[in-house]
Amino acid sequence: MKTNSIILFLLLVMVSGFAQQDSQYSHYMYNTININPAYAGSRGVTSIFGLHRSQWVGLDGAPTTNAFSINAPLENSRLGIGVSFVNDKIGAGDQNNLAVDLSYTIPTSENYKLSFGIKASADLLNVDYTKLNRYNTGNQLFQNNIDNEFSPNIGAGVYYHSDKMYVGFSVPNFLTVKHFDDNSSTAYKDRLHYYLMGGYVFDVSPDVKLKPSVLTKMVSGAPLQVDLAANVLLQDKFSLGLSYRWSAAVTAMAGIQITDGLLVGYSYDFDTTSLENYNSGSHEIFLRFELFRIQKRIITPRFF
Repeated sequence: MKTNSIILFLLLVMVSGFAQQDSQYSHYMYNTININPAYAGSRGVTSIFGLHRSQWVGLDGAPTTNAFSINAPLENSRLGIGVSFVNDKIGAGDQNNLAVDLSYTIPTSENYKLSFGIKASADLLNVDYTKLNRYNTGNQLFQNNIDNEFSPNIGAGVYYHSDKMYVGFSVPNFLTVKHFDDNSSTAYKDRLHYYLMGGYVFDVSPDVKLKPSVLTKMVSGAPLQVDLAANVLLQDKFSLGLSYRWSAAVTAMAGIQITDGLLVGYSYDFDTTSLENYNSGSHEIFLRFELFRIQKRIITPRFF
């Protein structure tokens, strides 16, 4: 009975994942463009970002995410542009998302700026139901695979920031998309996600900076998700951090600024739910490379 309950639970997790609720990141503070288009170009450089996440290692069909993005400000203008690609795999589902971002920034004071952004995206979804353990093989819902189902979408965000702080609110996808909708049943659908994030950098000493941050994600039909994090930057080169995802996981993070333009980071999630007994945690690694700095003089690197 216990084994059957576990299998049923994992299948429910898999099906809810098909709702393709947006990808989850522990390093959200470095991967902001994927959830908020207003971030595009805000660092004043051409920023190239790549990330791989393996979630719930050891579980068959567990989620894996690969993300890539590039964003930059347009010289002699207040515009920023960005392009991102995300591949999500979970169970029988394989989803690819390509997005283009455009931002416009207004200086509100000597140190603060307010950016507005729009996101246009396209989604390709594939689901191979033969990969599932189907106990009711006669269910018509699972007879035909989903092959390259195309779904366009649009989103927007705002981002208020300085070199010390940031606050952002965004809705990456305004459209609710139903998949495999034959007027009598819907296999799953993409729901609206609302993101609210913020962070502040405190100068503890000339060589130590402390940055608490928070990310709140609200999705219709799902519990509120809150990520609380604190990162320490040592000598503008080494970073260490801890994060708590409310009622879900504790995360340890580390990063190193190898050169002025190259940052590498890693995180490990410890599950705090009953799933901790059936997986070996979640791993995430990212690389950020930056070049062509538009701002002529930067005293210290920005910590987000």
